[in-house]
Amino acid sequence: MEFFRPTSLSDACRLKSEHPDAVPLCGGTDVMVDINFDRHRPESLLDLTAVPELFGWSRYDGHLRIGAAMPYTAIIAELSAEAPGLAIASRTVGSPQIRNRASVGGNLGSASPAGDALPPLLAVDAEVEAISAAGTRRIPIHEFFLGPKRNALRPDELITAVHLPVARGPQQFAKVGTRNAMVIAVCSFSLALHPDAGRVGTGIGSAAPTPLPARKAETFLAGELTDRWAEPTDLSEDVVRRFGELVAAAAVPIDDVRGTAAYRRHALSVLARRTLTWTWADHIQRMGQR
Repeated sequence: MEFFRPTSLSDACRLKSEHPDAVPLCGGTDVMVDINFDRHRPESLLDLTAVPELFGWSRYDGHLRIGAAMPYTAIIAELSAEAPGLAIASRTVGSPQIRNRASVGGNLGSASPAGDALPPLLAVDAEVEAISAAGTRRIPIHEFFLGPKRNALRPDELITAVHLPVARGPQQFAKVGTRNAMVIAVCSFSLALHPDAGRVGTGIGSAAPTPLPARKAETFLAGELTDRWAEPTDLSEDVVRRFGELVAAAAVPIDDVRGTAAYRRHALSVLARRTLTWTWADHIQRMGQR
């Protein structure tokens, strides 16, 4: 196995161009597990831990650019106000040791349907920044996932960052697992309210071949909230229940060792109702403080 360790982004792009089959390695919380269990034996590894351009974050024109290698611990500490859904999801990732190493770029690169960071990115219409020796492009998050553990990256591309809007309203994330910590989600759900646009965003995880939004649920809830954004009132039980039903209906789950398809649909309905209750109560409180 060959091992490459570039010290700049330009070097990393050159090496990836020369060795398109090289597997990027940064936190290694997915890659090294596969190697250790002999599920994958790549011909070469591209260690990105010494590429400074992949770390840190910046703010521009009401948006955030989060470096692909910025660990979840830093997202929790520094971006809980600007990206609350992503920060909440980050708190559920593995153990403190894993959160110190794992990153959004790793979740995107693995493209696992169960990636905790992915539903919050769907809920805010994030974009994935990819680079190669030929240049940089941005891929809408809704076009990024092609299948289980398959993404839209070209063989010579690396993920450099993710772009998302600074939160204008409440966001939430919740997941169900077989235990309370260090668990792969049986299913997960993220909800983002966008009061300035009168829009609702959702993201479903671990209940389909790819992470996906619940479009009919978004349309339904946005319609129910049309006249309530400026002067919010409590939502009826019928609205909350119907939202949960539409989220569950959007899933395409399977039976596996972590849970049945029926359980996943039921759990998603519960998570959708809970996150809607939390986010809408938060919105009412915010408006009351103005």
